[in-house]
Amino acid sequence: MGRVPHTPQPENPEKPVTPDPAVMRAQYRAEAFVESDLAATPMEQFASWFKDAVTGGLHEPNAMVVSTATPDGRPSSRTVLLKGYDERGFVFFTNYGSRKGREIEANPYVGLLFPWHALGLQVVVTGTASRVGRAETAAYFRTRPHGSQLGAWASDQSQPVASRAELLGRYEELATRYPDGEPVPVPPHWGGVRVVPETVEFWQGHENRLHDRLRYVREAAGWRVERLCP
Repeated sequence: MGRVPHTPQPENPEKPVTPDPAVMRAQYRAEAFVESDLAATPMEQFASWFKDAVTGGLHEPNAMVVSTATPDGRPSSRTVLLKGYDERGFVFFTNYGSRKGREIEANPYVGLLFPWHALGLQVVVTGTASRVGRAETAAYFRTRPHGSQLGAWASDQSQPVASRAELLGRYEELATRYPDGEPVPVPPHWGGVRVVPETVEFWQGHENRLHDRLRYVREAAGWRVERLCP
C-alpha cells in the first residue's frame, strides 16, 4: 500500500494569521519618467495626471490627504475631496472651526498628497492656504446635494458630540426647517480653502525602488524643476 503524504498542519489552526507588513511589497513599472515628459507648469502636469486617475477608474481620484500643523509644529492629517484646481492652486471646502480650519488660520503652511497607488503615482504639494471669497463658496455650496448642505450646518466639525443620536437629531431638525427644495443658506462658518503651491512633486514608482521624483519649485521668474533621489 502506498505511503500517504503527510501535510503539515498549523499548531493552532483556529488562530488567525497576523499579516506581516514587512513582507508586503509591490514591484512598480519599469518605464522611466524624465524631465522632458513634464508640462510647462505643475498645474498643467497635474491636469494630465488627474485625467489619467479619473479615466483609470480609481475610486474618488479627487481624494487627497491634507496635512496641517499648529504654530508649535504639531501635525494632523485627514482625507479631503479636491473640489477645484487651476493656475491659482487647489481648492477644498471645510468647516472653518474644524481642527484643520483652526490650524490653517494659525499656521497657513499646508501639505497635500494625492495617493494614486493603483497607478503607481503620487502628487505631493506644499504651499500656503487661505480662504476663498464668499461668492466662490456660495456658488459651490449651491451645487451640493440638499442633504450635504444640511450636514454642513448639523456638524460642529471636530468638536465632541455626546452620541450619533444627537448628531442625527440636529440634522432632522434642520431637515424640518429646510425641507427638500427649500433653499439652505450658506453657513458663515463654512467655506473654501485654496492652497497656493510652492512645490509640486510628481512621483512615479519604478522597479527596484528607484522611483522617479520630479519636483517643481516656485521661484520669482517661474518654476524650476529638480529631480529628487527616491
